[in-house]
This record gives sequence, structure tokens and C-alpha cells, in this order.
Amino acid sequence: MRTKGFLLSTLVALSSAWATEEGVAEVAEAVPTLDVGNTAWVLTATALVMLMTPAGLALFYGGMSRSKNLLNTIAMSVMGYIVASLVWIVCGYSLAFGADIGGFIGFDSLFLSGIKVTDIWATGNIPVLLFVAFQMTFAGITVALISGALIERLKFSTWIVFAALWIIGVYAPVAHWVWGGGFLSADGVLDFAGGTVVHINAGVAGLVIALMLGKRADYGKAMFPSSVTLTVLGASMLWFGWFGFNAGSELGADGIAASAFLVTNTAAAIAALSWMIVEYLTYKKFTLLGIASGIVAGLVAITPAAGFVDTAGALVIGLVAGIVAFYGVNGLKKALKYDDSLDAFGIHGLAGIWGAIATGIFANPEVNELGTGLLYGNASQVLIQIEGVVVTAVYTAIATAIIFKVASIITGGARVSAEDESQGLDEIEHGEKAFNLR
Repeated sequence: MRTKGFLLSTLVALSSAWATEEGVAEVAEAVPTLDVGNTAWVLTATALVMLMTPAGLALFYGGMSRSKNLLNTIAMSVMGYIVASLVWIVCGYSLAFGADIGGFIGFDSLFLSGIKVTDIWATGNIPVLLFVAFQMTFAGITVALISGALIERLKFSTWIVFAALWIIGVYAPVAHWVWGGGFLSADGVLDFAGGTVVHINAGVAGLVIALMLGKRADYGKAMFPSSVTLTVLGASMLWFGWFGFNAGSELGADGIAASAFLVTNTAAAIAALSWMIVEYLTYKKFTLLGIASGIVAGLVAITPAAGFVDTAGALVIGLVAGIVAFYGVNGLKKALKYDDSLDAFGIHGLAGIWGAIATGIFANPEVNELGTGLLYGNASQVLIQIEGVVVTAVYTAIATAIIFKVASIITGGARVSAEDESQGLDEIEHGEKAFNLR
């Protein structure tokens, strides 16, 4: 009996130890652990995307504006990023990525109060705070893109108020629909890095406000850019930062990120070439402004597709993007006679629409099993992508008009006086000059 009791107690002890070890293993598997490689890459990607707004976009837009408005144009990009950085921390992140409420909006807590330093984002196993920062840079560039349609006639104070309200009322809800578990995500809309959330959103908003503001007083007259050199430099910085924008959206250092990196470069290059060829056939000139615009059009179009298409798909997407954006800038705008100052809608809106729909055509399951397009047997994906485009455009147009009207009331009118517009906003709004020639 004593021996039997000893053996029994020994077996129970061993069984308990085994169960405890198994339980610990199961718990260890259930709790995500930090992936150092992914974290290092997304930290780098976040810095690259941050560079795109107060440096790349600021110079790209600034060089295209007239010299009397160059600083004001740059300031709108810089301030867009500043405002987005603060609003995102206060409530923007929570509204976009908080607990889903009816598929329309999210909400957890204000000021990131529920997030610990040790919390891990399940996709990529990166710190949640890093995901917050990465997404913050997207909010910053999206609102800054809108400014390209409004320059040379908008009060700076109105811009600041509008930027804050727009991130809350437009950007955060659309980001939630597509990336935060909202209804467009549930419907199967594919948007790897921001075709709907960033570019269609910003392009449509820019067009709406341009129509509400009206044309510049001297619209239709020759308006020469202050520095094509700055614009090309800005476009190059955008191209560089876009690798973080697209490849970083995988949230991991893996094959899909590498593919997204490569197709991003491919689309930008072929779009620059297609714009240049069409421009030469039309005007018999190879302009650097056109080449820079083509680069950006290709980057815009490949954004929603970057993690889903192969290089062949990227070539077609970029090729068409250059032509579509050229038509938007040199055909559609002239035909409809709206004053989209720096072609936020012509490039970002139209190329974004094409890229979103093209994702539904060229998404290759061999690249990413999460996306299968028309060419690979899933025709319905095109219709789903069109749903995403239409829903985003309609909501953005209506909500932007309301928010801009509210911002105008708060600031006592949105448009500067005719005298201030004539003198230039660098001196009127900022008391500075871009170029002091002595």
C-alpha cells in the first residue's frame, strides 16, 4: 500500500507538472510577443512617411505656387501635419481604430489612455504605440494633400480649424470603415495603404472646397511656378518616403513588404514615362513639372494595390495612372473650369480612383492570399472596389462641405480679401518672404 501510494502520488505530481508546463506554453502562444525585426522596420517606415509631409509634400506644392505664396503653401502642409499629430492623440486614433460601433466609427478612450507601453498589435507583433504613430503620419499627409486645391486664397486660420475638424469628421470614420473593422472592410474592400482612405478622400475634399471657395482672382492668366527645382526635389522626397508608406503598411519585414516596395517603384517610374510621352505628343515639350507630376500619379495609383499585385500589374496601373492624371490636369479641369490650384483632385483624386478599381482587377492571390481580382477569377472584387470608391467620395463630399462651412463661420469667413490675395499671403499671413533678393 505504501509503495502504491508513493507511485500514485508521483504520477499525480508528474501529471500536474506536465499540465502546468503545457498551460504555460498555451498561454505563451496566446500572448503575442514583440517581433524585433518588424518593429525596427515599421519604426523606419514611420519616419519615412513623416518626412513626406512637412518636407516632401511641402516642397512639391511650394515649388508649384507663385513666389508670393510659397511660404504660405509650405506652411499649410507643415501645419496640416502638426494639427493631425495632436488630434490623432486626443481622439483620432480612438475613432479610427477603437472598438467598432455599428460598423461606422470606433471608440475606446481619449488621449490613448488605455494603451500601455507593453501592449502588442497582433498584426506584425509590433508595439501598439508604434502602430498609433504609423497611422498618425497617414492622417497628417491626407489632410495636407487637400491644401493643394486651396492655396493662394484661403485664410490660414480657417485652414487650421478645418484640418482639425476634418480629421475627426471625415478621415477617422473612413479609416475605420476600411482599416478599423468597419463596414467597407466587412464587405471586402481592398486598400493596402490608402487609395480610398488617403487619396480619394483628400482629392474629393480638395475639389469640394475649391468649388466652395471659388476661383482665384487672376485665374486663367499665366501663373508661373516659383521653383520647378523645389517641386522636383519634393517629388523625389515623396517617392523616397512612399516606400515607407506602402511597404510599411504590411507591418512586417517579409515578402509582401518587399513586393510592395518593388511595385511602388515600378508604378512611379512607368507613370512618369507615360505622362511625359502624352505631354510631348500634346505640347511638344518634356517638362520636369510633368515628370514630377507623373511620378506622384503613379505612386498614388499603386498605393491601394501595393500589397496585392505583381510587377506586371504595377506596370499597367502606373502606365494608365500617368495618362489619367494628365487628362485630369490638362483636360478635365480646363473643360469644367474649376480652380484646383495644384491639382489635388486631378492627380490624387483621379489616380486614386483608378488605383482602387485597378486593385480589383489585378490583385494576385499568389502575392497575397487576402486579395483575388478579376484577372484571377474574382470579378465581384471590381464591384466591391467601386462600392468603396463611391461610398468614400459621396460621404467625403457631403461631410467636407459641412465642416468647411463650420470652419468658415468660426473664423469669420474663409477667403482672404481681394487686396490680400493680390499682395500675396506670405507677407499678409506670415510677415515673411520666401526670397529676399538684395
